[in-house]
Amino acid sequence: MICRLGDAVWRGEAVSVAMDVDPRAVAAAVRRTDSASDERIAVDCPEPSPLHDAVGCIRPEMGLRTRTALARAGRTRGLETPYDEELRETRRELDAIAVETEPLESHRERVTEAEAAVEQARIRAAEARGRVRERSESGLDPAPAESELDDALQTLSEAETDAIAARQAYERDRRRQRERRDRRERRFRLEERVANLERQARSHLVDRLRDEFRGVLSRVPGATVTDEPAEPFEVDSVTAALAVAHLGDISAPVVVGIDRFGSAVAASAWLEAPVLYI
Repeated sequence: MICRLGDAVWRGEAVSVAMDVDPRAVAAAVRRTDSASDERIAVDCPEPSPLHDAVGCIRPEMGLRTRTALARAGRTRGLETPYDEELRETRRELDAIAVETEPLESHRERVTEAEAAVEQARIRAAEARGRVRERSESGLDPAPAESELDDALQTLSEAETDAIAARQAYERDRRRQRERRDRRERRFRLEERVANLERQARSHLVDRLRDEFRGVLSRVPGATVTDEPAEPFEVDSVTAALAVAHLGDISAPVVVGIDRFGSAVAASAWLEAPVLYI
């Protein structure tokens, strides 16, 4: 691990950052997130796991979803659950469903306009036929009227072609809308299934680690819990975070901004992980 803060550079597995800096800013640099806005800070280290998002910055007044963090700690140790195979398959199905987001034209107005144009063209063609008949019956040369009829029939044919295209486009659009609606409903059902499976898997991991977590709590430095707490998840967030981090397999440095350890070395030894001690 290499930590740079301005002109200062620290290297090692247990680093005391002897500068006034917000632990959250250092943790953001570890995770290389968009919130890492302090350009003075840079940390070269292994890629953080999802567990690091929960317990990668241990500081006073921190919040923690202890059960979720404990389940993540189990995952870092390679623990599996009976729900994992179905969860992986459901996630694959979910990833395979692409839902279009661009708006679809209804084409309804185009159909209405095209059908109106057809009706007008039919009226014009009928009128042209009448004039051809009138000139023929009157003994007049029908050629001028026939030319007008040819133009009217050509216009009618083009209008009918446009109307067919408009109706086909309208039907294609309705079909795409139905398909998109079906995909959205399918995606929603899969998202619900994934969420349920994740909850079941998390509950399984928490139950599996509950006793081990309870046992670690009594040994957390500075903890005020009893040896056998009635409900291990009711302890304060800092104590819970230290216990979870101790149980997990963490390769990215944990930012420690509390005074429960005498040094970075002591914190690293307890957590069994690299530490940036603020």
